[in-house]
Amino acid sequence: MPVYTVHAPLTNGTELRSTDGFAFVRDGFHVWAALLGPVWLAGHRLWLALLGWIVVVIAIQLAMVKLGAGGTAILSVDVLMALLMVFEAASLWRWTLSRHRWRQLDLVVADDEEAAERRFFDRWIAGQRGFGNDQSGVDRGGPPPPRNIAGQPFSRPPPLPHSDIIGLFPEPGASR
Repeated sequence: MPVYTVHAPLTNGTELRSTDGFAFVRDGFHVWAALLGPVWLAGHRLWLALLGWIVVVIAIQLAMVKLGAGGTAILSVDVLMALLMVFEAASLWRWTLSRHRWRQLDLVVADDEEAAERRFFDRWIAGQRGFGNDQSGVDRGGPPPPRNIAGQPFSRPPPLPHSDIIGLFPEPGASR
């Protein structure tokens, strides 16, 4: 199943109320980025990545022609550049979002973007009902962090083992 990263613009300490501006970036294989790389980059408004892609492709093409490479070698390099775009398209998108001061809120595993939105916002709404309404992180289902409250059993760490051996054999030299 695809993995989506959820991004939101930095809000200078205010609460994140405008959820329609969140971006869900699918990690994985982007076929259209390989077939129409510059169009895909422009469609997602990744202007700096588009400029870099154009410069790199032109530089590689000129270097290959200058070195006297044949048509097969130039085509092979073009195919490799398309494969690189396929695998790194989502990373370029996330990089552009981080450059524009967006922060990553969560990771969501879902079948499609609609299911990812539904899963994320279900967790988001459940997190909004808490006392502190802490927007810096989203509950990912793990245990809460320990608190140092005197006299509370959950604030003490678990006891350490009595021996220095960790693993399947609790005593040195014991038989298997």
